[in-house]
Amino acid sequence: MATEQELNKNNTTLKEFQNLLDQDFKDRQVKENVIIKGTVTEITKNFIVVDCKLKMEGMIPIEEFKNDDELEKLKVGSKIDVYLERIESFKGEIIISRDKARKMKAWKKMESVFESQEEMTGYITGKVKGGFITTVEGLPCFMPSSQIDVRPLKRTDHLMNVPIKVIATRIDKNRGNVCVSRRAVLEKSKNAEVTEALKNIKEGNIVDNATVKATTDWGIFLDINGVDALLHVSDLSHGRVKKPSDLVTIGQKLRVKITKIDEKTNRVSASIKALTEDPYGSIEKKYKIGEVYEGVVTKIMDYGCFVKIEDGVEGLIHNSELDWTNRNISPNKVLSVSEKIKFKIVNIDKDAKRISLSYKAILENPWEKIRDKIGSKQEIRITNVTDKAIFGELTESKLSGMLHYKEISYKENVEDLKKYKKNDILSVKILEIKDDKIRFSKRALEKDPMDWFKNNGKKTGDIITTRIHEVLKTGVKVSIDKDKELIVTIKKVDLAKDSTAARPEVFSQGNALDAKITELDTINRKIKLSVKAAQIDEEKSLIAKFGEGATKSGATLKGIFEKAMGKKDKKEK
Repeated sequence: MATEQELNKNNTTLKEFQNLLDQDFKDRQVKENVIIKGTVTEITKNFIVVDCKLKMEGMIPIEEFKNDDELEKLKVGSKIDVYLERIESFKGEIIISRDKARKMKAWKKMESVFESQEEMTGYITGKVKGGFITTVEGLPCFMPSSQIDVRPLKRTDHLMNVPIKVIATRIDKNRGNVCVSRRAVLEKSKNAEVTEALKNIKEGNIVDNATVKATTDWGIFLDINGVDALLHVSDLSHGRVKKPSDLVTIGQKLRVKITKIDEKTNRVSASIKALTEDPYGSIEKKYKIGEVYEGVVTKIMDYGCFVKIEDGVEGLIHNSELDWTNRNISPNKVLSVSEKIKFKIVNIDKDAKRISLSYKAILENPWEKIRDKIGSKQEIRITNVTDKAIFGELTESKLSGMLHYKEISYKENVEDLKKYKKNDILSVKILEIKDDKIRFSKRALEKDPMDWFKNNGKKTGDIITTRIHEVLKTGVKVSIDKDKELIVTIKKVDLAKDSTAARPEVFSQGNALDAKITELDTINRKIKLSVKAAQIDEEKSLIAKFGEGATKSGATLKGIFEKAMGKKDKKEK
């Protein structure tokens, strides 16, 4: 049994050892959440045991060593970097990680190469929506589909799980996001090659061996000594080119002139037409406005037709210059592609390289003939009926005009438009031709009922005898002429001087009725009649004839009327 002295000695020894150990760790200044060096002391089925020179050894799951074939190279005594999470857990163990150490180192390197745009080696390990998962330095990154190559790839199998060069384009350490690009590496390499190749190319140079790489609707891509160049469709010829693919084939050698080099983008523009003389330079000497020439229709658009006048020179026939009778006619109804035609030059714009042509100018102008027929009777075929007018074309010349509803008939109104149909034939009179627009009239061929007033010498203020045509609640309708073409409504207030007698119901259809013309406008076709006004005029006339002497002797107005009527009856007998 140990004595008290021996126990005290042992306790002193343990305390001294603990102090020495604590001092050793203190001297090492070990901190958590840092990368430290460790030595592999044991490799088991599930764990790698690592000595980090701490109070005890740490254990790392073997799965953290399966990346990059590290496990195959690992052996007892190997020095490795580990991430120290905890110096002492609640179990008294140290917590270390190989994955976190690898990721921390990767992030430090990623931040460094991002600033310098240094190339890194990565592996495409999977495909996701919008791009690919790419592992770089053990760090999973995202590569958009657009960044895998300089051109869209239909298949990417050959790039999976093989080393590729990438550049970091965006990093967000807080979110753990990194975007990388293989395309940037390829473009960087290409730009270096192009920059070197461009040293041998200058603006104005003529190249005899430009190789056709690809064609589009808007141009041709060329390879000029390793440099990509664009031959735009507008630089192929001084004339119009439908499709560049109709002129060249892939691999064909072309003679071109370098017209522009953009040093910032390394873009090169080439031209074929720059090698030939511009035909528009002497266009005004060759062709004169107003003269007739021949050409071939090359293209038909919605707005007109293009005509080849000579190689490199085309003119436009606008829709309005195709036909005399229809300014908006469809071009393909008049001309066809490859058709040889005559035309007249309307305008030449040398600077804009535009020539305006007219096809209708060589045709007979029907408007010149029709102007001599103003006031004549013609036939039209109805082409359209609206709510206000009838539109039709002359059967003789196909020129179109308008027949307003007021010009249909003296007896018809706007409601009668419904009875007229498309393709009906009407006899009309040409009233007016103005600005290539014709105004027709159907009623102008009819007898004007308003002529009755002129033929009978009637004017405003005259009293005429009418016949009651129809009795209304608000008045009566009376006919003025025997053909009953002039029908006028006399309002209730104008039926009699005496308001008690001004009642429509006391009148009968067919009875004669004297009325005064109070308004007559033959131009605007306005007629106003009044029985009341006629009675007032008759009263004034009787008073003027009999009233002065009679009133002095005390005669009444009734007596004057009776006396006057009596004399009238005697004369009739």
